[in-house]
Amino acid sequence: MYKKSNVNRIIATAGALGALTVLLTVTRLGFIPWFSGAAITVLHVPVILAVCLHPEGFSGLWAGTAVGAVFGLSSLVYAAVSPAGPIDPFFQNPLISVLPRILFAVCTFLLYKGFSALFKCLSKQSSSGFALLSVSFTAFLGTLFHAVFVLGALVIASAIPLQVMWAVIIGNSLLEAVAAVVLTAAVSGSVMGISKRQKSKLNSNQK
Repeated sequence: MYKKSNVNRIIATAGALGALTVLLTVTRLGFIPWFSGAAITVLHVPVILAVCLHPEGFSGLWAGTAVGAVFGLSSLVYAAVSPAGPIDPFFQNPLISVLPRILFAVCTFLLYKGFSALFKCLSKQSSSGFALLSVSFTAFLGTLFHAVFVLGALVIASAIPLQVMWAVIIGNSLLEAVAAVVLTAAVSGSVMGISKRQKSKLNSNQK
């Protein structure tokens, strides 16, 4: 059973990051212009943050899945209301817009837990440096899995050929992974710093 305070924190995180996802989608601020008219997206980053900001138990899974579902639904609605490209109509199918984003959230959770356990074994003690490494590796590989899930669904739906999928992963997704690492590590590092200062103050007050 989860404590009420922890449940409230999960709901607050999912609500805030879900709202951020919708905002980035509607305003198109989640797309960074790149060469040849292409764009790098960071819309998936709130899902990674939702997972990594809740390291305890399965909290990250619930928060990440909720934000992932919001991500998928906002993509579906946007594709239906304001399609901007030839493949946008395919995102009106929840098997392409919603399901891959939920699977991405689950995969991100498993990656984060795996890396956290690995670095914990290596360091044999709690370390903010290793915690940031866990976040960074999770953000990088999680981004690539997100690309494979979404683009793979488009390939299955015959929206794009397999060659295009690999071209996008190599040309765009690797850059998106780097951007995700920078953003996720920056936010997670700030949160860890705040949490560490709060614990220090609490310990000093108890002495």
